[in-house]
Amino acid sequence: MSLTSRTSVGCRACREPGIAPEFTMAFQPILDSDSGAVFAHEALVRPIGGGSAYDVLGQITEENRYAFDQACRVKAISLAAELGMRSLLNINFLPNAVYQPAACIRATLEAAARTGFPVTQIVFEVTEDERSRDAKHLMAIFNEYKRHGMRTAIDDFGAGHSGLNLLAQFQPDIVKIDMALTREIHADRVRRTITRSIAQMCAQLGVTVIAEGIESLDEALCLRDLGIHLLQGYYFARPQLEALPPVAPGALESLRRATPPSKPMSLSAH
Repeated sequence: MSLTSRTSVGCRACREPGIAPEFTMAFQPILDSDSGAVFAHEALVRPIGGGSAYDVLGQITEENRYAFDQACRVKAISLAAELGMRSLLNINFLPNAVYQPAACIRATLEAAARTGFPVTQIVFEVTEDERSRDAKHLMAIFNEYKRHGMRTAIDDFGAGHSGLNLLAQFQPDIVKIDMALTREIHADRVRRTITRSIAQMCAQLGVTVIAEGIESLDEALCLRDLGIHLLQGYYFARPQLEALPPVAPGALESLRRATPPSKPMSLSAH
């Protein structure tokens, strides 16, 4: 899509954004298993009153995608501020709903200013298999977010086929390893080998690694042994609607008793 046609589509989306479905957000913590502190909370779209994200996402169309993407950002920031969130806030975004990065970020900046939530605590996640219009467009989005002090992440790394290309092109602040690799990793040599290579590669690039989908102590211990100390999953806390759920104290204590802290990989500034 040419710049002219993209601008035309973007301007029309601003004028006629469509009607986004009603929704709210649940939050799930990402734990620093070395310190026990919450590193970040991911905002996860949910129907009002509870239910599955797919109940909302199934209502997204070409006509309301822009409105939904903008509403998600504002809702996540507003709730995070209302709940007194002090950690990073991870927000998933749709790159194909971003037509002009500098223009489409305005509602995000306005929401942060209105609520007093620091933009430097915002992390925008894009899934590795999300179909962006082109690489240059996604690069422009990432660069615009970084220009405002926000951080960027590749979500579901290892679930698709384009993750390494994205990593080579964009060097985000964070890579989140998909549960397809972390599930039962302690019992799977192949998954351990792949995940160890990802962790080592990201460490050399100065990219922070988070492992998603942790459901057992064995998985958490294995990932710690591989050098990954930022963990997210049901083992630590389930998403909670419009609230910041506490990390299960028994899970954290079991992890501490079982193994000494691993050497942390720092979050580089880009």
